Amino acid sequence: MINKLAIFGVGLIGGSLALALKRAGYCDLIVGCDPDVDRLRRAVELNVIDQFSTSPAEAVADADMVVLAVPMLAMQSVLESISEHLSEGVVLTDVGSCKASVVAAAKRVFDGMPPRFVPAHPIAGREKSGVEASLEDLFVAHKVILTPDSGTDQAAIATVTRMWEATGAQVKTLGIEQHDLVLAATSHLPHVLAYSLVDTIAETDYVEQIFQFAAGGFRDFSRIASSDPVMWRDICLENKDAILDVLHKFQANLKDLESAIMQGGADDLMETFVNAKTIRDANVMKHRVETE
Repeated sequence: MINKLAIFGVGLIGGSLALALKRAGYCDLIVGCDPDVDRLRRAVELNVIDQFSTSPAEAVADADMVVLAVPMLAMQSVLESISEHLSEGVVLTDVGSCKASVVAAAKRVFDGMPPRFVPAHPIAGREKSGVEASLEDLFVAHKVILTPDSGTDQAAIATVTRMWEATGAQVKTLGIEQHDLVLAATSHLPHVLAYSLVDTIAETDYVEQIFQFAAGGFRDFSRIASSDPVMWRDICLENKDAILDVLHKFQANLKDLESAIMQGGADDLMETFVNAKTIRDANVMKHRVETE
């Protein structure tokens, strides 16, 4: 059980975490902190949080768990605002999509990584944002990745693990660098491509017709271009190296496909498509069996 949970950033992820823990009866008190007072009032109206404060010091007073659910570029400023006000024994965690930058920010603020700070990342979301988009079952059967290091307190890791398991999530552990590389490929690059695809279409003379006659493939892929632009701007800047690495590889493969199409290279196209289908089908089935 968590006696007092302080959540910084009451949007989709922070709000969904609050709702999930309320459903599980896992918190006595949930306090939200956000610079947007209207958002906080709305969160109380929706019974997402119990109380709110615009004062970081007040929000973390006597809290035994603090969750940072703010945009990546805001992580350090929030840590600075609470560093002198945290209770002894408090567990600190986050939900950021990039872990190296969060850890670096924490080390700058605390002059080293606090042992009871457990970096985390729930692999769940939707294209809608804001507290109104919060869902109590958002994390059910989804993975949450923890990226502790050798100095992270084991009891703190266990506490964060139990919190996420209470939401219905499956908790896994990865190294910080491995996390950022994997997420750059599986999440960050697809979002960049979706934004770029829609932006490219916006420059044509038949935008309305494209959306009017779009089939499932376009709708499914372009859907994530409706995600929060601020969040994805921050992710691109904070996980720059890993995103650029996978983006450069993708561009090279895309260039090969362009050449194959231009030259009528049926065999090259077939080899690429069959290889991609085989790898995806095998891995989807493998992890589906592991989950079941």
